[in-house]
Amino acid sequence: MDSDLPLIVPDACAGMRIDQVLAQLMPDQSRNRLQSWVRDGRVLVDDRQVPPKFRVRGSEALIIDVPPPPEAVADAPEAIDLDIVFEDAALMVINKPAGLVVHPGSGNWQGTLLNALLYHCPALSRVPRAGIVHRLDKDTSGLLVVAKTLAAQTDLVRQLQARSVHREYMALAHGQLSTGGTVDAPIGRHASQRTRMAVVGSGREAVTHYSVERRFEECTLVRCKLETGRTHQIRVHMAHIGHPLVGDPVYGKRRCRSDALQAFPRQALHALQLGFVHPVSGETMSWAAPMPDDMLALLAAAAQGAP
Repeated sequence: MDSDLPLIVPDACAGMRIDQVLAQLMPDQSRNRLQSWVRDGRVLVDDRQVPPKFRVRGSEALIIDVPPPPEAVADAPEAIDLDIVFEDAALMVINKPAGLVVHPGSGNWQGTLLNALLYHCPALSRVPRAGIVHRLDKDTSGLLVVAKTLAAQTDLVRQLQARSVHREYMALAHGQLSTGGTVDAPIGRHASQRTRMAVVGSGREAVTHYSVERRFEECTLVRCKLETGRTHQIRVHMAHIGHPLVGDPVYGKRRCRSDALQAFPRQALHALQLGFVHPVSGETMSWAAPMPDDMLALLAAAAQGAP
């Protein structure tokens, strides 16, 4: 928004840089933010733009175009490409790439799946969370479903609650697992690190079934089936049994002899399969998304040292 009236530079500020003057006049704003406003031409000194090192004489009139806070534009449509696996009048199934945040939040107010959905289908502005039914972590790739109507969203949420939605993931875990199994361990917020989740007695029920797909020298490819859908569930559960995911920066980054495993920039986790009952037709439907190129390359590198 534009300031209604110009600010007048006090005579006592003569000789000061414009960002220093702004810091005095607008103490609730950070110096970095004020400097960026000057660089972006949002600050006019006597109706003209000035460089960040401009020094005032005193008594100049400042007009400042204050940008809206980032959260104010969190639901703005953005032209972001979507890999749409399926779409009809009721829903969409998206193959989300790694690196795409699903929902705006602190530090990620723009460039999210929600922004892309609102551009692709403006009617989603009338559906809570733009129809997003469940999430994937920013650096997890693969399938998720988006409802295009409130009725479809309600039905799909109920299916999730009833644990009838089929979700399978492929993950590359550190170490060698001898066999598959089930992790039945409640998950909640970490006691001291609030951005992390952990297995805690007071947490919510969480059940992950896993099976061994292939063993390598330093890691094991596992297929994980979710019975529940807690935040970071597979990442937390695999770390809990001593086999954190390759590349996971939060739940157990480990030293690897393989340069490819050591350098992998994200948790090696991909939502491979998704299935549920269509909320309108009642038909049981399922989809599969092949592993992305970065995980295929990672598996190829791991195979070079496979037993």
